Amino acid sequence: MKAILVNDDHTLRWDNVPDPVPGERDVLIEIHYAALNRADLMQRAGDYPPPPGSPEWMGLEVSGYIRAMGDIAAKESAWNIGDAVCALLGGGGYAEYVTVPYDMLMPVPAGRTLAEAAAMPEAYCTAYLNLFREGQARAGDTLLVHAGASGLASVIIPMAKAFGLRVITTVRRKDAADRIASLGADIVVDTSVTDIRDILREQLALGTPVSIAIDCLGGAEMGACLPYLAHGARWIMIAALAGTLTEIDLKNIYVRNVRIIGSTLRSRTPAFKAKLIAELVRVVWPMVENGQIPAVIHGIYPITKAELAQQIMQDGGHQGKLVLQVR
Repeated sequence: MKAILVNDDHTLRWDNVPDPVPGERDVLIEIHYAALNRADLMQRAGDYPPPPGSPEWMGLEVSGYIRAMGDIAAKESAWNIGDAVCALLGGGGYAEYVTVPYDMLMPVPAGRTLAEAAAMPEAYCTAYLNLFREGQARAGDTLLVHAGASGLASVIIPMAKAFGLRVITTVRRKDAADRIASLGADIVVDTSVTDIRDILREQLALGTPVSIAIDCLGGAEMGACLPYLAHGARWIMIAALAGTLTEIDLKNIYVRNVRIIGSTLRSRTPAFKAKLIAELVRVVWPMVENGQIPAVIHGIYPITKAELAQQIMQDGGHQGKLVLQVR
């Protein structure tokens, strides 16, 4: 089969690799679509290696059809050869086929296309993990999520709204604020003209302070925001695109019981991921199927144009997920 490989100069090529062989608990997926994630850019740069046992090529979420099953997968699971599925991977999605344990599979939600389904596993699991497992979100909470035009935010914002949260999000320019209006955030802050600290200070004074933050930026701004959160707030760091260093007033942290939580999905155990996936399908998939939580896709590109799609992600300015078409 073929997969996207990284050359020594970090360019990409579509080249031959060995065919995957499913283990006893695995299924073999014929991939039709694979979605991009920021982790792919990090892996391409050599900063985010795949977990042991995963293919060396990128790709954390795919959709397609089951073409083979290991003995245990066939006996223990409810899946069948020919089923349309999407899957959460440790890696290896930028390819024609991939093997994955059967408990990493999700059904394609009713009424959704395979392209939309490919954009769901990593983003939806990450959103659900950080909102409800790490953030302990409840109706009435106020959420701050940075990078409102990103693929992940395009899931987090409507998911949070569907569960009754108020949402504040940030963008870096006016046109991005206009593009994400349909996601339903209560407050969209254009940080090119407005300091997010002013908004957080204002919300604190109004009695509606941020109780959960999901932060992919970090940098100096992160520490500067912490004094304006609710008592007992959870600030969840999932990446540090704006820098890995910040200054924090530790007294503010312990006096007000603010919790800083580091969170990545990829590093979780298979057992944890399997439980998370089952809960996601049970709780969230009905909201996806009835349209409460949309799948927002910026564009679909041939797999041979993976480098172009990754450049679009790197440059920013897109809204929603970027998807690669394999077939």
